[in-house]
Amino acid sequence: MRWRYDWCNWGRGALAFALGALLTSCSPGTFQIGSRTIGWGNPPSNVATTPSMRGPIQQMPQSGGETFGRGPVRVALLLPLSGDPSLAELGNSLANASKLAMAFIEANPNIAENTTITLRDTGDSAAEAAAAANAAVQGGAKLILGPLKGDQVAAAGGVARSAGVPLIGFANNPALAGQGVYLLSVLPDAEMKRGLTYVMAQGRRGIAGAFPATPYGEALATAFRQQAVAAGFNAPAVYTFSAASEAAQIVAQAKQQIGRGMIDTLFLPERTSAPAFATALASAGVTGDAVQIVGSADWAGDPTILATPGLVGAIYPAVDEAGFTAISGEYQNRFGTRPHPMATIVYTATILANVNTLSMATPPYNPGLLTSASGFNGRDGQFRFLANGRAEYALVVKKIGGGGAMTVDGAKF
Repeated sequence: MRWRYDWCNWGRGALAFALGALLTSCSPGTFQIGSRTIGWGNPPSNVATTPSMRGPIQQMPQSGGETFGRGPVRVALLLPLSGDPSLAELGNSLANASKLAMAFIEANPNIAENTTITLRDTGDSAAEAAAAANAAVQGGAKLILGPLKGDQVAAAGGVARSAGVPLIGFANNPALAGQGVYLLSVLPDAEMKRGLTYVMAQGRRGIAGAFPATPYGEALATAFRQQAVAAGFNAPAVYTFSAASEAAQIVAQAKQQIGRGMIDTLFLPERTSAPAFATALASAGVTGDAVQIVGSADWAGDPTILATPGLVGAIYPAVDEAGFTAISGEYQNRFGTRPHPMATIVYTATILANVNTLSMATPPYNPGLLTSASGFNGRDGQFRFLANGRAEYALVVKKIGGGGAMTVDGAKF
């Protein structure tokens, strides 16, 4: 998100900075960074994730972790604090974001202090995540926030679901959502919907998309097809590739349809291969007037994307960056470093957990309230949970030009 898919891709990491050499290897089940890249792992084969589970999984017992907040409602925050050093570094950074949000609640006299958060370590395995969720349930948590990795969300979600405790995870694999498990991430459906409705309003009618031959690429292509129909387009042309070197071949295949005006828009969500496609289009004599290139939220702030001549005029959906900017200074003053780009997600989750109408309801955090159509305002802008557990964000549309990107359409669902 998030494309061969680059499993170690940074998603919103390109938005601001690289947190050292945070990722050194990736494989199914391993973590990915950013709102677009953390969830694509395979659920563990030895952990059930369906409602048929009869009780919390008994795994390695964990003692209660650090707590912060002074409210009566118990909430658990599941993050990696040990194990893989890079993953633990990220987890501790995100824990700081939650503490910053709680400090905001405590300092604001107009906000009731409803929650106490217990920080629990998920390590770097699905079994540890299940154990952390089990400890959270036994500790009386009414809501679980996290974990990060897709396989850990599957494992912890199974425990939470069987106990009737809602879980708001930070992974981006839409297949993990549903039945009490919510995902607070920018998901393929939301950004495809935003990009497609925008180009439809601009008078574009012939759409195509190029997607990597990976599980996440398949999810993107599925969302592209579904949202294209919903937006009123005819069946779109879909191309798949295994490497960016295939860009010229795909452009050659599409050239005839482009020449006939049957393709006037090309979706290129994978940021690492988008420059290769732009170069191939330029080499084939295809101008930006003939084909509008549309990227993804993963493009945001990427220096290579911004420096590629063939991508001048390209557009992409993105979250509102104002929220990240708003907390950066305070975060740096308190913790001595810049916040990770995912900080806004965990900050938002902490504020959301404290909302009066959710935390003080009977029962707290029930599905009818969490999936309110009016949604909520977070650090990444307005969002809402759908009945299927997936988040839908109000995204802006940005256009590349002059060495940067400017917003050309405000935040909309």
